[in-house]
Amino acid sequence: MPDLSDTHDPHRQSWVESAISPKSDFPIQNLPFGVFRTSANERPRIGIAIGNQILDLSAALTAGFLVELGSDEKLALQATNLEHLMPLGKSARRMIRHVVSDLLNADNRKLRTDRALQRRLIVSMADARMLLPAIIGDYTDFYASIHHATNVGSMFRPDNPLLPNYKHLPVGYHGRASSIIPSGTPVRRPMGQTTATDTGPPTFGPSKLLDYEMELGFFIGCGNLLGTRIQMKDAPDHIFGMVIVNDWSARDIQKWEYQPLGPFNAKNFATTISPWVVTMDALEPYRIPGPPRSATDPPPLDYLKPVADMAFDITVEVRLASQLMRQRKIEPVLISRGTFADMYWTISQMLVHHTSTGCNLRPGDLIASGTISNTTEDSRGCLLERTWRGSNPITLPDGAQRKFLQDGDEVIMTAYCQSTGRPRIGFGECRGIITPAK
Repeated sequence: MPDLSDTHDPHRQSWVESAISPKSDFPIQNLPFGVFRTSANERPRIGIAIGNQILDLSAALTAGFLVELGSDEKLALQATNLEHLMPLGKSARRMIRHVVSDLLNADNRKLRTDRALQRRLIVSMADARMLLPAIIGDYTDFYASIHHATNVGSMFRPDNPLLPNYKHLPVGYHGRASSIIPSGTPVRRPMGQTTATDTGPPTFGPSKLLDYEMELGFFIGCGNLLGTRIQMKDAPDHIFGMVIVNDWSARDIQKWEYQPLGPFNAKNFATTISPWVVTMDALEPYRIPGPPRSATDPPPLDYLKPVADMAFDITVEVRLASQLMRQRKIEPVLISRGTFADMYWTISQMLVHHTSTGCNLRPGDLIASGTISNTTEDSRGCLLERTWRGSNPITLPDGAQRKFLQDGDEVIMTAYCQSTGRPRIGFGECRGIITPAK
């Protein structure tokens, strides 16, 4: 059963007017954390999104609010990123959620009626530059959608699309943390070795088959010591919150380099994440049973067996706008809409398997799900699948076609939870424009 409190009450409203809109990603039931600044020379601050505004937590503390918090929580909220808050655990995160929810509640007159104080504590998102939420020491990317794995496998191994290990363990690889960038950062088209045939010889030049991958990721809160394993029953206590992840991929570079050791330069040039970390508390109402398994699937080994409802009902969408579309003020076109609900492996299973050898995870480590794809053509989470290796190109509103990404293309990813009687819990946007290779 979901672990709910009065902060999840669907009837609760904020005095911040933009948070009341049914289209808002950030109602008072969400309250995600992010890191921002309003000028280049300004010290980064931790904020909480509410409607199209940001509550500056450091300023709130200075003004005498949030007094109910403990000293550890107060100190963590005055840091320049979330690295001190993440390891404080679920109880600290929930305490902050309750105190902030009460402060922003429409029934609370302390801040609602003081316009001068609001100007000190509330920042418009339009005036803020969002930064990475934490120092990301390590990054791991999984391959948790069986539909994605089957689609891609069938392109290259029609007779055996799923490898024998897929239904027994969450497959993943270690990515590059240094090239993780916040939403809105331009993405340079990578250079690399590509070949016209499977056997070469290669040439060096710009990638011609540049792709996006629609994923969700989660940040580690409390880590584990080297040589220890996280048990399934404890896994949720180690997860701080979730973001959107765009795992940009150079398919032609990947095809030549990935055997025998897997992704390398085809993936390391950029990974974009959304700036707002949606806490697991905000997602509680959307916790569902999972993962889905057929009667013929092998049962997971004991250490991977779910002990509760550990999947989440999250809708994901990808839109694309060419440079010409932006010039003509044509709205980005919806390329795909999928769901995180039927991923074959849950985030808890990914976490538990990651530590099964005794690997130590640390606060701020990022773990991504792999491409989220479903059963229909319009729910496939990358262009490799969506256009089926370029054989079924997409026609854009400006009349151009896309097999893979062109220079000037902008990819906009969104994700949200929504159900009857509950407000939309959104993740904001994960954006990136492709710039030419150098």
